[in-house]
Amino acid sequence: MATNKLYVGNLSYRTTEDELREAFSAYGNVLSVRIIEGRGFGFVEMESIEAAERAKDGLNETELGGRTIRVDEAQPPKKREKRQPRY
Repeated sequence: MATNKLYVGNLSYRTTEDELREAFSAYGNVLSVRIIEGRGFGFVEMESIEAAERAKDGLNETELGGRTIRVDEAQPPKKREKRQPRY
């Protein structure tokens, strides 16, 4: 793993950032948590790459808020092509 930032998918829309922080803090110090509202996913930044690896291994495919979550290494955002205007 090359980063300490994790993608967390398949979140319940009712999951809070505090709940996510609590679940991940069992694997190390959590620096930040951000849930993308209405999208069912979020990001957790751990203090170290090792803590991120432990959290990924420990939480991937486990249940949180009644849903089986997916935890993976966060990828940088993809560049979007500029759309040509329609006339």
